Amino acid sequence: MMNASTMARSILMTMNESMNVTCEISYEDDRVPLMVLYIVVFIIGLPANLATVYLTLHQVCRNNVLGIYLLSLSVCDLTYLFTLPLWTVYVSRNHVWPWSSMACRVTGFVFFNNMYISIFLLCCVSIDRYVAVVYAIESRGLRQKRVAALVAFSTYMVVGLAHVPVFIMSEGNAAEGNRRCFEPSQGSAIVMGFSFARVCIGFFIPLAILIFTNRAILANVQASTGLNPHQKEKVRYLAVTVVALFLICFAPYHIILLLRAINFHFSKLHEDCYFKQHIYMAYKISLGLSTFNSAVNPILYVFSSNNIRQEIRKSMASLCNKVSLSRRSTHSSQHNMHSSKSNSDPVPTKDGQMSTTCPSAS
Repeated sequence: MMNASTMARSILMTMNESMNVTCEISYEDDRVPLMVLYIVVFIIGLPANLATVYLTLHQVCRNNVLGIYLLSLSVCDLTYLFTLPLWTVYVSRNHVWPWSSMACRVTGFVFFNNMYISIFLLCCVSIDRYVAVVYAIESRGLRQKRVAALVAFSTYMVVGLAHVPVFIMSEGNAAEGNRRCFEPSQGSAIVMGFSFARVCIGFFIPLAILIFTNRAILANVQASTGLNPHQKEKVRYLAVTVVALFLICFAPYHIILLLRAINFHFSKLHEDCYFKQHIYMAYKISLGLSTFNSAVNPILYVFSSNNIRQEIRKSMASLCNKVSLSRRSTHSSQHNMHSSKSNSDPVPTKDGQMSTTCPSAS
């Protein structure tokens, strides 16, 4: 009996070990694509968001309501962009987190906050534009700087409080074992429940808001007789672009997140192996793709705001004037130096001695 029991345990251990080997995945496959993606987003997003912060600050000082949402979004994106070097190092080391667990949790907290603050602020921008276009007269009392600031601050607080559980999740304990930081293979019931909430509240509801508001804006503008065809085409292009970029950046990640949660709850037999072997690569790429939103946001929102475009034109005109004045000043200085040198050249006197003629003060 004891020998049979020992043999059974040995067989089970062998089967588990073989299953673990089978379920092992290579982190080398996604290393280069993710590193390239993070680096590109950082290079594009950093100057774009810094420029947006500068431009939107001017708009906020001029009581522009939309500028408050754009400034809040740019600050959020900048915070996230500064975590990209950490993710890049992590991926380059074959997904081995070289820092503390707290650093992993803070980085994950910033990432998730950025994603959903961006989503909800994008909804705020679309709702603000919807109110301004569809209810142009009534919106004068609703679209106030104080209200926009309160909405942006509330978005930060609600999303931040919703992601506090990140600090107690075992997936953020990167100081033990294989030193993984929020890897998809580290699933748990709490994380999966959290995933369902993120998909419903953080994706499908905002998507419905974006589709409704942009469709209403488009219908109202198309029915307007005060806009020319070019202006109407511009509004249609912006409405389609907003929804399309939202789907490109966030739909793949949330669809895979939903499949992962369903797989965890309803497919207990091969959940880990199936996910690791068939979904892992797509999950990581979709996760990286969602970061592209940080680089696209400033470009998109600049096109959505006439005031910001005018601010850019003024800044470019001012810069061109400064360059032109600088060139004229340099040319004038060189001309004055040449004239002064010519006037100060020695000239002969009657007694054969040389004297210098200085320019008069008149």
